[in-house]
Amino acid sequence: MRRYALVSGAVFALVAIAQLARLLFRWPLQVASMNVPLWPSAFAVVIAGALAMWGFRTASTLPHS
Repeated sequence: MRRYALVSGAVFALVAIAQLARLLFRWPLQVASMNVPLWPSAFAVVIAGALAMWGFRTASTLPHS
């Protein structure tokens, strides 16, 4: 279970970093014919970052196996 929490934390951290990069570099995103504004990326950074911290904290409290 500890390994699962670490992997989950790492995946969510990568998502948060990617979304933060989109915000900082103002990369455009288009889905079909609709341009996606930047504010959903800010929301995604907060949510993915919180999930990453949760995963890493959970992993640190579980016993090593």
